[in-house]
Amino acid sequence: MSDVKPAPTQCVGPDYRSESQKPTAAVSAGVEFDTVTILPQTPQLIALLSIIRNKDTQRGDFIFYSNRIIRLLVEEGLNHLPTIEHTVTTPVGRTYDGLAFQGKICGVSIMRAGEAMEQGLRECCRSVRIGKILIQRDEETSRPKLFYDKLPEDIADRWVLLLDPMLATGGSAIMAVDVLKARGVPEERIFFLNVLASPQGIQNFATKFPKVRLVTAFVDQGLDEKNYIIPGLGDFGDRYYTR
Repeated sequence: MSDVKPAPTQCVGPDYRSESQKPTAAVSAGVEFDTVTILPQTPQLIALLSIIRNKDTQRGDFIFYSNRIIRLLVEEGLNHLPTIEHTVTTPVGRTYDGLAFQGKICGVSIMRAGEAMEQGLRECCRSVRIGKILIQRDEETSRPKLFYDKLPEDIADRWVLLLDPMLATGGSAIMAVDVLKARGVPEERIFFLNVLASPQGIQNFATKFPKVRLVTAFVDQGLDEKNYIIPGLGDFGDRYYTR
């Protein structure tokens, strides 16, 4: 088995509660890359993750609570998009110095599990364009293979939100970014949204692409001998679409 470190634990809960009132839970491991953002380890997020990690959770609940986490990831990912100053006039005739989004975006899902994240993006961004990349892992070698891609023709002019819930070795995500770069998308215009990641996957991905921003809900303990994330949640695509 790969080198696996115990999951860190800490008290979680609102600051106004004393430490004795807060429950203790396993929280995400930290990372050393400035380009990686881990969602705040709040009681809500840990509770949602606990539901989808549970092997006894039924498919309907798995979908519902996964969608809630995905929505949090999309909202955080949008925080990293560029904005410009924008002043508006309110209905009472006063001005408000606000912001406006700058540039066009699109989502690109790594099929099939990444397609589960498309609805969360659509709920936040109306009429967003969606591209597809099909990459499958060879079960014997654990190496990815590109089978198909369909992307907007003007993708090089857009900010891209790359969608895939699981980052194990990082092979599929790395290949997907290579596909985007081959289509003219600069690294700094790519944001990778991810539910669970392994430290090894983070290391491989962030080292390969130092300008791509990665937003994840949780960095898990590591990988097992089959390169599955542990403790993980099983096969995300199977649990979301079939079980």
